[in-house]
Amino acid sequence: MSRRDAAHGASEAIGSALYALATRAVRRLPRDMSLTSAATLATLDKTGPRRITDLAVTEGVTQPAMTVLVRALEESGLVERKKDPSDKRVTLVCLTEAGASYVRTRRQAGVDAYARLIDELTGDEVEALAAALPALLHLAELESRAREESDR
Repeated sequence: MSRRDAAHGASEAIGSALYALATRAVRRLPRDMSLTSAATLATLDKTGPRRITDLAVTEGVTQPAMTVLVRALEESGLVERKKDPSDKRVTLVCLTEAGASYVRTRRQAGVDAYARLIDELTGDEVEALAAALPALLHLAELESRAREESDR
């Protein structure tokens, strides 16, 4: 087996493990709202106020579907609509404090769940994960960049 084949094999194995972990994490999320609603809130938390059309593209839904979703989030007090200061004809969707708190609480619940699992690993396994942390952070950055490019 060539070095390139071995590297590809490692990439496949790592990709498979990360995908399985992410899939399980999504399945363990609270079911108090749809994944698209939660993802929309997380997008607003990360990027700030956005137009409904931009949110629809980012979340992979139609504009009418996003309009309905935003209306429901607005009625729940998690988002609000505001005029764009640079163009008063444009309406932006913004997180409310309750929406930002929801995102923080949900994110912390995920962190806590993984921390509990990591606490069950051996010391060597924890050290291996700690050593891989820079690569994992870089991988997350690359994924984020790829997603932004695909949204364009």
